[in-house]
Amino acid sequence: MNFVLDCSVAMAWFFEDEIDPGARALLDRATEGDAVVPAIWPGEVANAFLTAERKRRMSLAKVDEDVELLARLPIAVDRAGASPADLIALGRRYELSSYDSSYLELALRLRLPLATRDRRLTSAAQAAQVELA
Repeated sequence: MNFVLDCSVAMAWFFEDEIDPGARALLDRATEGDAVVPAIWPGEVANAFLTAERKRRMSLAKVDEDVELLARLPIAVDRAGASPADLIALGRRYELSSYDSSYLELALRLRLPLATRDRRLTSAAQAAQVELA
């Protein structure tokens, strides 16, 4: 586990108009088992795929195929999780949703860099002195 993987990066892997060399490099690292995610991640990924399907950005078949590909990656899900109080405190301090706070909390707790494409989460990580992957 060498970095915390945000849903925004993982979803970029499945859209030609979003993937870039940085996202490809993180995919390579995730393939090697270097990524860890908070317990909220599977739900966020599912929601992102459903949204893409409903907005007709992806077909049902493409969603099913990509979900299967993602499930094969050795991404570690942190089951310890953070307390609601910790997520609220981070959310208040850095003006984040509780969902985004879960990524920041995990990076802080495990002392790992954070891979995100979300501007607000990037700013919060920098303010919290969390390295960006």
